[in-house]
Amino acid sequence: MPKVVITHAVPDVEHWLKFKAERVALLPFATGVTDHVALDGSKSVAVTLDVQDVAALQAALTSPSPELAAAMERHGVLPPLAVYVEK
Repeated sequence: MPKVVITHAVPDVEHWLKFKAERVALLPFATGVTDHVALDGSKSVAVTLDVQDVAALQAALTSPSPELAAAMERHGVLPPLAVYVEK
């Protein structure tokens, strides 16, 4: 199961952190979801996750469901998202 890293910016890091449980619930094909914040205090964040189905993750991020799109907006996710997969 490859590890994936997703990075993006948010307007409010503390607000974004409050939604960890919701992020986990919205990614049923992933485990080990961990949030990371930039050490320099910027508004850059990252999520690492172990993904059972990378194609499902890619499809979800390329064309988010209405539920996922609403959650991303609620969490303060600012595009673009950079996605890295373990090789």
